[in-house]
Amino acid sequence: MADCLFCSIIAGTTPAQIVLDTPDVVGFLDVRPVFKGHTLLVPREHVPTLVELPDELTVPLFGAARSVAAAVRTAFDAQGSFVAVNNVVSQSVPHLHVHVVPRTKGDGLRGFFWPRTKYADTAEAEEYAGKLRAALAS
Repeated sequence: MADCLFCSIIAGTTPAQIVLDTPDVVGFLDVRPVFKGHTLLVPREHVPTLVELPDELTVPLFGAARSVAAAVRTAFDAQGSFVAVNNVVSQSVPHLHVHVVPRTKGDGLRGFFWPRTKYADTAEAEEYAGKLRAALAS
């Protein structure tokens, strides 16, 4: 896609610190990292969100995420990683990307980036679960 920042990185017209380059996936450092080493993994094919990801790209993309999640432990002496995908909301570039952020206990990142809530009771939780099961079955 001509006006997509990530497509221009894949094409080599926008500079980036490429860390992974496969036939299906490109990985590069985020220019505004949560922590240094924060990597974005994108399918070479322009795919706007996870919902549109073709089945044949699922294993290459998430296999790359698994490999980078392992590599950040070695490369940055991290204890683990945070792996995330935004879908439309908070997705600053409309090209599917997986974040892999190196993590170490005490690094200051607290849980998820958004506030947490609770279900009022088990009945409300079951209502939400039922709605999701019905949507998955349709």
